[in-house]
Amino acid sequence: MWTYEKRLQYPVRILRPNPRLAKAIISQFGGPDGELSASMRYLSQRYSMPYNEVKGLLTDIGTEELAHMEIVCAIVHQLTKNLTPEQIKQQGFDDYYVDHTVGLWPTAAAGIPHNALTYASKGDAITDLTEDMAAEQKARTTYDNILRLTDDPDVADVIKFLRQREIVHHQRFGEGLRIVQDKLDSRNFYLTNPEFD
Repeated sequence: MWTYEKRLQYPVRILRPNPRLAKAIISQFGGPDGELSASMRYLSQRYSMPYNEVKGLLTDIGTEELAHMEIVCAIVHQLTKNLTPEQIKQQGFDDYYVDHTVGLWPTAAAGIPHNALTYASKGDAITDLTEDMAAEQKARTTYDNILRLTDDPDVADVIKFLRQREIVHHQRFGEGLRIVQDKLDSRNFYLTNPEFD
């Protein structure tokens, strides 16, 4: 059962439009290390996870990633709201604008559309949790890169919040990996698949 609150997990109040920055930030919506991929990765992996506490962890973080996707979309929307044709052209937003106006569409900053191949659900608890830890580190790196590109304090504030959540998720997946390993014979936990063998 899902309960949805009609408010963002963290407030987004961007005062100045900046379509060039929006094109960079949209990568955290539809890029290879973005929130859409993260939520789908974790919510898919949970079904074959053999340990309830780790299944719950995947569900909790997967749903939080959906909330982060909303935040990223709110940032991009506010950065592109009420643009003039001159702003669209001057700030290099015209190629995106032609296909999507200012609608939100999952894409990487380089213009590559979202692709399910950017995330894994292998059906092996150790493989999946290791992938999840790497995914959180890659997302943190992307947020670091965005912070280097912005001088807008309204944007930076929200990006710092999202970056911190990636660090927490990485730590939580590390705890999940330890739970899985503790439930296996320590001599062979890299030789078997606890979800299948």
